[in-house]
Amino acid sequence: MTRGGTKLTPQKLAALAKVAAAARNRAYCPYSNHPVGVALVTASGKVYAGANVEVAHYKGVCAEASAISAMVTAGERDIRAVVVVGPSMQYLCTPCGDCRQRLREFCAPDTQIYSMWKDGRHGATHAMADLLPQSFGPENLQEVGALPQTKSAAGAKTAGGKQKKERVKNKATKTIKKNKKNVSPGSLRRRNARPS
Repeated sequence: MTRGGTKLTPQKLAALAKVAAAARNRAYCPYSNHPVGVALVTASGKVYAGANVEVAHYKGVCAEASAISAMVTAGERDIRAVVVVGPSMQYLCTPCGDCRQRLREFCAPDTQIYSMWKDGRHGATHAMADLLPQSFGPENLQEVGALPQTKSAAGAKTAGGKQKKERVKNKATKTIKKNKKNVSPGSLRRRNARPS
């Protein structure tokens, strides 16, 4: 399966903003008073909407998670575009950190996330890779054998090659080895000996 983001036309974006705004208007958020609505476009062209749902113990479901659940329940796995409508004209609503990780599971690095103002006007567009750089996904687990080598559910491999890896040398190990050379049982006894 080839993955990749879909750039939305202004007309399509306006239509999806209305879908997301309608979801936002149905949000259940009596504790935060911060309603959010999302519209996801999948590879099939279908649109899945979601709204945030809060509960009394303050652990709710974000709008993105709500829309992803609807998408997965319908049997789809490939998000091509995301439209988020928040409750404000003073700041744009982008996906929270948890939702960025959830979206990353089903988006390619170039999938576009559109943040809209409260009135539905376009505010900003970000690529998935910009919202969650150097991210961790299913292919990282495949590399170490935790998952079978199959076509990745996430898009990091398929939209422009394998995700860049950062190689970090373990300086702590070198320090420990260096310290081991300088420590012998006799030197420890001398160090720990207290004058009488």
